[in-house]
Amino acid sequence: MSTLSLRLPDSLHAKVKELAEKDAVSINQFIAIAVAEKMAALLTLDYLAERGARGNRAVFEAALARVPSRPPVPGDELPPGWSSDPAVSASGRRKQPNRKRKGRTAASR
Repeated sequence: MSTLSLRLPDSLHAKVKELAEKDAVSINQFIAIAVAEKMAALLTLDYLAERGARGNRAVFEAALARVPSRPPVPGDELPPGWSSDPAVSASGRRKQPNRKRKGRTAASR
């Protein structure tokens, strides 16, 4: 285990202390859990981006074509005005294609 010296504004420190007490954990444990949760979120984004990059639209379309066409289960219908076409927005206008990003920058995290 390593030691990390951390400077926090007094207001943030007070809120962390309050939340840690409410959660019945030490401030150290509270911050360690918070860091772990943030890391999990960022690593999940990286994982999903990697998996998405390996996707193949033709294979997806072929699998989707094998699914029988049935009406949705009652209560699972699209709201009025929505299209099942992913290229059409709820307003009925065509969506602009997503531009691929090369990767996340520090500003986008």
